[in-house]
Amino acid sequence: MKLNGISLIGGGQGQGEGPVVHAENPATGEQLEPGYRCETIDSVESIARLAADAFEIYRQTSGADKAALLRKIADNIDAAEEEIVARMQAESGLPEGRCRGEKGRTVGQLRMFAELVEEGSWVDARIETAMPDRAPLPKPDLRSMARPLGPVVVFCASNFPLAFSVAGGDVASALAAGCPVIVKAHLGHPGTAELVGQAVQAAVTECGLPDGTFALVYEEGIEVGSALVAHREVKAVGFTGSRQGGRALMDIAAARKEPIPVYAEMSAINPVFFLPEIMKSKGEALAEAFAGSLTLGVGQFCTNPGLVFCLKDQVEDFAQAVSKAAAAVEPATMLNSRICQNYRENRERLESLPGVSKVLKVEGPEGSCNEGAGVYVTSVEDYLENPLMWEEVFGPTTLIVAGSTVKELRDAAQALEGQLTATVHGTDEEIAASADLFSILERKAGRLIVNGFPTGVEVCHSMVHGGPYPATSDGRTTSVGSMAIGRFARPVSWQSFPDASLPDELKNANPLGIWRMVNGERVQGTIA
Repeated sequence: MKLNGISLIGGGQGQGEGPVVHAENPATGEQLEPGYRCETIDSVESIARLAADAFEIYRQTSGADKAALLRKIADNIDAAEEEIVARMQAESGLPEGRCRGEKGRTVGQLRMFAELVEEGSWVDARIETAMPDRAPLPKPDLRSMARPLGPVVVFCASNFPLAFSVAGGDVASALAAGCPVIVKAHLGHPGTAELVGQAVQAAVTECGLPDGTFALVYEEGIEVGSALVAHREVKAVGFTGSRQGGRALMDIAAARKEPIPVYAEMSAINPVFFLPEIMKSKGEALAEAFAGSLTLGVGQFCTNPGLVFCLKDQVEDFAQAVSKAAAAVEPATMLNSRICQNYRENRERLESLPGVSKVLKVEGPEGSCNEGAGVYVTSVEDYLENPLMWEEVFGPTTLIVAGSTVKELRDAAQALEGQLTATVHGTDEEIAASADLFSILERKAGRLIVNGFPTGVEVCHSMVHGGPYPATSDGRTTSVGSMAIGRFARPVSWQSFPDASLPDELKNANPLGIWRMVNGERVQGTIA
């Protein structure tokens, strides 16, 4: 595969009339070739129009044909693994094992969605047969199922060059739902984006689908991406990034003549509660395990634990044990210089706040893009009085909040913002007695964890990777797992239609053999 340094629009290339930008190797500072020719605002109309035209065909594509596309994308990525991994390492500084693991996750979720749409029950078909003789009013025949929204714009994430990018979860779930996708590449890893984009573009062609089913767009700033979100033909947005960026897209989408949903994953500090009895028996082991979760991936996962709650009489020993384990982890390369600089600034901001004490601060070599862990301590009282402590420090830094009683820690949980995860460590007896704490945390997070750590997001049917604002823009959804397909579909009802005019999913004979709800009962059979 050859890197051409230009957008992939339909079956060809973009106009590339904007500035030329280069990726940089964060480990060496080397400027990487080729330069990428960016699109301008003048290309937005044609890109959106192409996707809209494709939607008229792709929305009618069968589950089997969508599954074939998703599997072909996965196969093409597998075939290009060596090139993708090499470029991903150069652009992100990530180790080879992480790159190959993320490749595996990416193709795995594509194949998971292929199985989902091939089987077909995800459309949630519901049928209520007519009762013409019902008194006092007849009951009409009513049938409903999920249908695709329309073209979707997806913004690639900085911290997952594969799994949350060009063929990541947002793209896979949108294509599975029947929506064409316009992807805005992240300029931290443009070459990785192009290699994967070529794999997707080739799959669209090989499967005989319309050109506008997929596009990959490069842009230096925010003008093109903003214009795509505002375009009348775009019907939804997927985003993983900062709260500022997600909030800006939400505002653009809400200001449209026809507002559209933005599914944005934005910020989380993933609180961990350590209850006193388990700390007495396993405190040192928990500290070491916590430090491993904190420093994993240089703290650049969206689920790294950035906030801890424990009792005052245990905080000193725990903080020292966490610091000892975290200090043993050498400073490592962060994804890019901007993320590294933001981490340094945000850690300095946290350190400067009244009531915050530094326990550990591991700094990378001057002039490098390497950074290490930070461990800080404060009291529940100071934490509750200063909302600046609630803000995410994206990187391997955590704030330990000490309270006098378990009740005080539970009360502090009430002040938490929306989170992706919330974790509680306790003995069996402590967990059994913590129903009130879990009741609070259930309202604060999308995934609750007992005696584990939040890093590691399993791609499966029951995963929820989402949470109340500001963790995500819509806590009713997930960006990981098969439920993610629901973001890009809406329910449609057919009333009193002749059987021949209904979608296959709703016909009496059930030609697809899917599970359906018929007159309130979940069945897989036909309707007499």
